[in-house]
Amino acid sequence: MPAVTQFVADLRAGDRPRRSPRARKTQGHDEVWEFSWAPDGRATFPYGDPVTDGEPHIVWRRVGTHAIFTRP
Repeated sequence: MPAVTQFVADLRAGDRPRRSPRARKTQGHDEVWEFSWAPDGRATFPYGDPVTDGEPHIVWRRVGTHAIFTRP
């Protein structure tokens, strides 16, 4: 998925994720982030403990449409 490739490249470079795709914290769940790559393409994830030193580690929780927000 090109959006995930861009997202990972931004994280590895230590940059904020670009505007599209984008990542931001979900409301009401400080540890859970939202990743969007299309008008109705969404995923949620928390940051996990690093697997490789110096690289962020994300744990995909839910991937799909806006329907994933019923229980982040």
